[in-house]
This record gives sequence, C-alpha cells and structure tokens, in this order.
Amino acid sequence: MSQLENLMSTPITVDKKSKVADVIKIMLDKKIGRVLVTENEKITSIVTEKDLGLFLLKDKSDRTTQQIPLSELTKSVLTISQLTGIQKCAKKMFENSIGSLGVMSQDKGIVGIITKTDLVRDFEKNHQNEKIVGEYMSANYYWVYWDDILSKVVSKMSENRISRLIVKNNEDVPIGIITFRDLFNLVMSMGSQRDTIFPKSFESEQGLGKTLQADEVMRNEIITVSYYDDLAKACQLLLSNKINGVGVLSNKGNLIGILSKTDIIKAISTLS
Repeated sequence: MSQLENLMSTPITVDKKSKVADVIKIMLDKKIGRVLVTENEKITSIVTEKDLGLFLLKDKSDRTTQQIPLSELTKSVLTISQLTGIQKCAKKMFENSIGSLGVMSQDKGIVGIITKTDLVRDFEKNHQNEKIVGEYMSANYYWVYWDDILSKVVSKMSENRISRLIVKNNEDVPIGIITFRDLFNLVMSMGSQRDTIFPKSFESEQGLGKTLQADEVMRNEIITVSYYDDLAKACQLLLSNKINGVGVLSNKGNLIGILSKTDIIKAISTLS
C-alpha cells in the first residue's frame, strides 16, 4: 500500500443539486473544511469552507442560503495519483494554494481525498525534532480591534481573501480569533436556514454587522507556540485542538506571527 493510501480518507460528498445551506450544515455538523461534489454519483468538483465564505460575503442578491445553488461556487478537483509520494503531494498543494487533492486510481477514478490535515499528521508522527516553528511561520497576519463592528471584520476578510483574523484589545494585545466557521455558526444560530440572507445580515443597519462587535463573536483563546518550538510539536497542537493555525510567541511572550497548516505543507514540500 502506498503512502497516500495509508493517509487518505473517504471523501464526504454532496449532490451538485444541493443548496448552499445544505453544505454549511454538513461542514458545521462534521467539523470539516471541504466537501466533494457529485453529479450522477460521480465526483466532479469540490467546495471549501474558505471559498464558501468568500462567495457569500460578495453575493449581493437577496437570496437566502437555502436558495443559492451549490453549483454556483463549486470548483474542479485537482487530483494526484495514489502512487505519488507525500513530498510531491505537499508541493502540489502549496504551489496551487489548495488544502486538498483527490486521490486517483487508474481504474476507479477518485477513490479518496488527501488533505493538509492528513499531511500534518504524517509530519507530526515521522519528523520530530527536524524543524523549528520560526523557520516556517508567517510573520505577517491580519487583525482587528475588539470593538470593531462585525461588518468591518467581514469586509477585511473578504478584501484580503483570508479565513481568519486576530482580535486585539486597545493595548494591541491579541485576545481572540475569528474564523469563517465562527461566522457560519453565528448566522445559522440566529434563525432558520430559510430566513438567513448571509451577506445582507452583515451589511444592513439592523443586521449582525452593525449590531455586534468583534469581541462578541471571537473565540477567546489563542493557542500559541514559541518561535524555537519543534515544528512537530506545533502539528500536535493543531491536530489535538482541530484548528488550522496557532500564534507564534517570541521569548518575551509577544505575538510575532502565525503558523498555519499551509506553512507546514511548505515545510513538507522542502524535505530532502
């Protein structure tokens, strides 16, 4: 059995005729960041949490999530042979800025999916004490203040095509984080799927965007690692907490960057 066959998982799928609300529910219920899309029972495309969030924030129609066809935002699935090595798999993900690849069998088509999480799990298990966090962290990160209204938060996410923001207090100390998943949870909890107009709820004077502040939506805890920590240890934190990124602290305890699964994929792609 190849390395990828050991790591890959059976994809969670949804029919292309589904609505956006159906996909949001699946992602929230199963705590996943992507769903493969089928047409006539064959996998043909993919929808990710990030693509879903960016699409909804830019959609200016009066449609609810129950009315928007999933087909409007699906993308083609990039694939890789099940015989491909892990390093080449990571390199393809990193170069294409994607979080997953369909795993192809010569005679069966797409038989599984390999994600950034799968590769991070492999790195955590097999590459302890080889790399440090500071070699691969991203020094630049996006943030907002605790009292910024939610419409400013979502605008910043949309304009910069990012799926997470750090929240700071008035002393510029990070106190929380907001992700697309937090926004999905918020909107779905405020009313039935049929009644929720996702972008409008953040833009109108009476909507969520003008009545809530960042600190009312954020998750209060920022999980952190230190600059000189073992990269495999950081992987373990990401996996055990089911998160996509951690803050990186200097020796003085200041937040100096973010380490995401994408950064770890970059590290895997450069392994000798």
